[in-house]
Amino acid sequence: MKRTVRRLPRLAVGAGALATVLTLNACGSDSSDDAGSGGEGGDGLEGATIVVSTFPFGVEDFEANVVEPFEEATGATVEIESGSNADRLTQLQLAGGDPGIDVMLISDTFAALGQDQGLFQEFDSGDVPNLDAIAEFAADDAYAGPAYTYQLNGVLYRTDQLSAEEAADWSVFGDPAYSGKVALPDISATAGQLTASGIGEQFGDGPYDMDTAFETMGGWSSGVLQFYSSTTEVTNLISQGEIAAVPTISAFVPPLIAAGEPVDWVPPAEGRYLATNRLMVPDGAPNTAGAYAFIDYMLSVEAQQASVESDLPVNPEVAPSETFAELMGEAATDPIAAGYQTLDPRQLVDNRTEWVERFAREVSGG
Repeated sequence: MKRTVRRLPRLAVGAGALATVLTLNACGSDSSDDAGSGGEGGDGLEGATIVVSTFPFGVEDFEANVVEPFEEATGATVEIESGSNADRLTQLQLAGGDPGIDVMLISDTFAALGQDQGLFQEFDSGDVPNLDAIAEFAADDAYAGPAYTYQLNGVLYRTDQLSAEEAADWSVFGDPAYSGKVALPDISATAGQLTASGIGEQFGDGPYDMDTAFETMGGWSSGVLQFYSSTTEVTNLISQGEIAAVPTISAFVPPLIAAGEPVDWVPPAEGRYLATNRLMVPDGAPNTAGAYAFIDYMLSVEAQQASVESDLPVNPEVAPSETFAELMGEAATDPIAAGYQTLDPRQLVDNRTEWVERFAREVSGG
């Protein structure tokens, strides 16, 4: 079916995917409010509308791999809205408890910020049975909603200038031999906090030792060509040979390798952290039963398998794509066993404003 994806210039929202044949009773609710417009009560989701807010990239794959099979199975209609994490969270703040969105796909940092403000509601495996089927880190109860995929932080490097062992050591970014040939992420980028925490672990007292991390990175700043905020910048810098190494998340590396660039990606030897994308239900969602059904489907073997070319699966019954497996090894199937950790959302929420201001002052502004 032809679908219109709504995008707002600054307050973009994502609406979108209804997934799997689940009755309203199986979703843990039998109220008429939860059924949404056009629903058929406890009999199913036929005719219901589910609004899903998602990221501005990969929407076509999301529709083909998740939304359309879900609609076919349930008879529901999925509307999709898209936008950046920040804009969509701002929209929820302005919605006053009437978001018009049932499910939001959002990065973990913004999920944590939103739930701290009471913008997301909690649910459990009684509502979404597949919560019991996913990896423990993905079902982390520090968040109101589960992860459906994750990204590993590591170092993208030029194989014609560095070895994997050299690139895996954070100190390469302060090596005079590569002065002016490295880039670092701004702390606002997904890789930014993961990198700062990795450096805090290697050189300081742990992932939240930003005193040591910022002092170390500030000492390197004169040799850093650029502090980037987008993956487009990373792609251009590394492809054009302007830099030899840059920390970045794993999701954006396979296309570079497939294009034949002399690049590879390696997990850091120490200080390995991952980020997650999560499935959240906004407070005041008009169709919570549909939201639970869609989330349950996104965590299912069927949906996770259909998305492996773009997303690392959190359902252990699904193997990662060959591309991701070759790139990341064990970390593509069990990141925790491979030494990766998640960051405490409480630490991120409580310190984010201060850390962003300090990074600009002590690191990128130095």
